[in-house]
Amino acid sequence: MTTLQQLDGTYVIDPVHSQLGFVARHAMVTKVRGTFSEFEGTATTGPDLQGARIELTAQVASVDTRNADRDGHLKTGDFFEAEKFPTLTFRSTSVEAADADTLRVTGDLTIKDVTKPVTIDFEFNGVATDPYGNQRIGFEGSTTIVRSDFGISFNAALETGGVLVSDKIQLELEVSAIKQA
Repeated sequence: MTTLQQLDGTYVIDPVHSQLGFVARHAMVTKVRGTFSEFEGTATTGPDLQGARIELTAQVASVDTRNADRDGHLKTGDFFEAEKFPTLTFRSTSVEAADADTLRVTGDLTIKDVTKPVTIDFEFNGVATDPYGNQRIGFEGSTTIVRSDFGISFNAALETGGVLVSDKIQLELEVSAIKQA
């Protein structure tokens, strides 16, 4: 069985088999989920995670919440301001094994030209060789951010109290990455 410390090399995220998503509370009573359908990323590491670094870029205009009107609103200045800030990025500053099955990644998340540090614990799902001979690794992770920290503060008060959109947003990542030759 491959351990986190044995994952040396360069890996490219397979966007067809990965997901970069988010969850927000809507009207204080339900959750709305969304994804970015266009993204790319790489992870590079030496033995024992030496020199490990991870980079991810998502195209903001690819936001998809399964509702065209909401997606259009998310692209405006009320939220992501996609024309002015077309990408969101993550660049690791620290990668370490928290335990045998958990990769703790700390880095800089940039949304709307605002950069804040975040830490994401990724559960290591293992290594597999696909039918095409590619070595794949899998990870799942999540973290919570405060969207107003990134200049995304649009909201509307509800007559029953509370607000239309939660300030806390759950980021969810499911990653399948392919080792490069």
